[in-house]
Amino acid sequence: MRRGYASRVSLPFDGPVAPMLARLARELPRGPEWRYEPKWDGFRAMVWRDGDDVELWSRNERPLGRYFPELVDAITAMATTRVVLDGEVMVPTDGGFDFVTLMGRLHPAPSRVRRLAQEHPACFVAFDVLARDRSDLRARPFTRRRLELEAIVGDTDRIGATPITDDPELASTWLDVAPGSGIDGVVAKEASLPYSSGARAMVKVKHERTMDCVVGGVRFDLAGDGVVSLLLGLYDDAGELRHIGVASGMSRARRVQLAHDVAPYATGLGGHPWEAGFALEGGAIGRLRGSAGRWTPEMPLDWVPLRPEPVVEVAYEHPDAGWRLRHPARFRRWRPDRDARSCTVDQLTGGREGMASR
Repeated sequence: MRRGYASRVSLPFDGPVAPMLARLARELPRGPEWRYEPKWDGFRAMVWRDGDDVELWSRNERPLGRYFPELVDAITAMATTRVVLDGEVMVPTDGGFDFVTLMGRLHPAPSRVRRLAQEHPACFVAFDVLARDRSDLRARPFTRRRLELEAIVGDTDRIGATPITDDPELASTWLDVAPGSGIDGVVAKEASLPYSSGARAMVKVKHERTMDCVVGGVRFDLAGDGVVSLLLGLYDDAGELRHIGVASGMSRARRVQLAHDVAPYATGLGGHPWEAGFALEGGAIGRLRGSAGRWTPEMPLDWVPLRPEPVVEVAYEHPDAGWRLRHPARFRRWRPDRDARSCTVDQLTGGREGMASR
């Protein structure tokens, strides 16, 4: 098999190496020195090819090639036989790109890996090149590396170069796309930027999305005097309160204050919208920290039910499976002016509704 990671004597440096990172900003940097690309919502990965020896390495330096044999085949078919590329693994669909399906591709059984490669084939969106043949390209300006990248990937099946522009107005349209499109913001790079492994040398620009949620329960810290997380809910079309995720990461002072804020709403489990459990539909995203984790009455009651009345405004980044949060949301403020029943799932499924630029 050509998925091993043998000594790469034909490449100018050994690896894997740490990818170049980005610092967060809320506004696009502007000026003639900047280039803009979509920020993709997939698996960050590096392609290493030395002849027939091919591997995909994750950001955490874990091998991914065995999960994506169709990408290994596509890389092997490239005309350039020795190359190191940086990019994103994605699963395309008719409506954009599907992160939930992409997660499902990480399956240990070889037979299922082969079947999923046929049913949900992946693509690789390349946005940088570190090496070509015996040339180390990392010290070259980004614009030079971009020309090399375009010459390497061409129209290769399942491998392509990310779009790029020097027009900030065009780049700003990438900030306004609906969730689920696969675009999660904009990456800005200076034209002269070398490839600096591990450094936050790029700029990632993302709008802050906000929405109003019902707080259906809370979890407390070990001392019992501070709220660790707020359990968030939205009403669906059938009037059912869906547990969509949590808000967490508050300061110690905020956690203590929240405990006082929610105390009047504490109630028993009987008659609560989640008395029979929540997140019972399961799914890949339910395994991620901060998303709607499964709970059933047979499990220990590690949360305190609240009457579904208080409404909170939270900031979030990734909605998945239509109405779930991939990561914990961030508390912004209480909304005493909002009626709980008005907090519905269309805030997550209605494009930019509920999105604010701050």
